[in-house]
Amino acid sequence: MKKRLLILEDGTVFHGTAFGSDRASQGEVVFTTGMTGYQETISDPSFYGQIVTLTYPLIGNYGINRDDFEAITPAIRGFVVRELSDHPSNWRSDTTVNDYLASQDIPGIEGIDTRKLTRIIRSKGAVRAILTEADAEVDVEAIVKELQETPFITHHVQEVSPKAPYPSPGRGKRVVLVDFGMKHGILRELNKRDCDVLVVPYNTSAEQILAWHPDGIMLSNGPGNPEDVQEGIETVRNLIGKVPMFGICLGHQIFSLASGARSFKLPFGHRGGNHPVKDLRTGRTDLTSQNHGYAIDIESLADTDLELTHVALNDGTCEGVRHKKYPIFTVQYHPEASPGPEDSNHLFDEFIEMMENEAAKEKQHA
Repeated sequence: MKKRLLILEDGTVFHGTAFGSDRASQGEVVFTTGMTGYQETISDPSFYGQIVTLTYPLIGNYGINRDDFEAITPAIRGFVVRELSDHPSNWRSDTTVNDYLASQDIPGIEGIDTRKLTRIIRSKGAVRAILTEADAEVDVEAIVKELQETPFITHHVQEVSPKAPYPSPGRGKRVVLVDFGMKHGILRELNKRDCDVLVVPYNTSAEQILAWHPDGIMLSNGPGNPEDVQEGIETVRNLIGKVPMFGICLGHQIFSLASGARSFKLPFGHRGGNHPVKDLRTGRTDLTSQNHGYAIDIESLADTDLELTHVALNDGTCEGVRHKKYPIFTVQYHPEASPGPEDSNHLFDEFIEMMENEAAKEKQHA
């Protein structure tokens, strides 16, 4: 078995065993707390540019199957686990995590203390790191210096958004889905409700979107800092008040910025399938699936037309807003789950109902 190093920008070095691709890889190390759902995590575009650490100790025991991908091409830079199963046991399993990551040219490391790594991330925040071979010629000091001087990337969304529109036909409401790095779970939920979906790139203009005469607009999840997606912010600003909208994760942040709110970087983000969120309108608490490193500043909502609707019970941060005048609502978490609990799946039904109500109003005024 080949040995591999995970070197952090603070000089910490983890010694482990290599799996997946043989190449070296650099990225921001993050952790996610889900006990299951590693296949969806590997293929989630919101992890673009990141080396993902799983806090659950045993990963890979049910293998990789054909059905649970959230994107065709994974965007992670590396995969970190305590122990990797070489012999998965599940009737749906087609291959192992090791073989799948090798086929996608993604390196992994196992056998390190993931609890220690998680504590470092929790205390120091965003940490740049590199996965590289363990040999006598590795100059740790030079690598650490290079990591410290490497700027964080800012082009996440343009790397994972499609280059051209494509349809996912249905006979129900027409929805234009702006893809900032969409998980396929969002599209599946719209398809279940027979929506006639047109998926468009992140930089599609408001004029182009409205030319398709949508009944509603979905703003998808995606990776990175929402302030880097100025084209998306401008598009959404020009769509407010024109068509019902529903935003998820990065889509929630982009809509909030387009409405005049501010965002900020969380110390270590929210990633996993066990985050409690309270709906301030009903008092109901849902366990939610989350994957984001930024959040909307609640105090900045005061000077906007947005109303706070959901808060995270772990740290009190903003988890959802609703426009006071127009039929638009957004949430920071993932109601489509994939992986995670489906407590908030009903929000897709609320979106359908909102589009139907708007259509009824237009018919009355016609």
